[in-house]
Amino acid sequence: MSFFISDAWAEAAPAVAPGGLNMLEFVPLILIFIVFYFMLIRPQMKRAKEHKKLIEALAKNDEVVTSGGLLGKITRVDESFITIEIAPAVEIKVQRSSVASVVPKGTYKS
Repeated sequence: MSFFISDAWAEAAPAVAPGGLNMLEFVPLILIFIVFYFMLIRPQMKRAKEHKKLIEALAKNDEVVTSGGLLGKITRVDESFITIEIAPAVEIKVQRSSVASVVPKGTYKS
């Protein structure tokens, strides 16, 4: 039957370099990890630390914007919730972590 199909012969195994794995093979992986750290991980940790400091510094009469886009003045501060006045006689209760930023005084006029 070998008339139409040629025989396949296996090649010899490649010679293994003495000493096993070469450390030069790991250099690209290490460089990729370093780039990921400085481009992704470190800035994200910095932003999280700044947001945590912002949340801890919230006080009554601060004017804030929530992550949902609501602008208002803080009327009450609890341990994990704050009460925000978004219109005259309209107050809502939100989690402290939902505050996106503190805006300058006078931005919210009741």
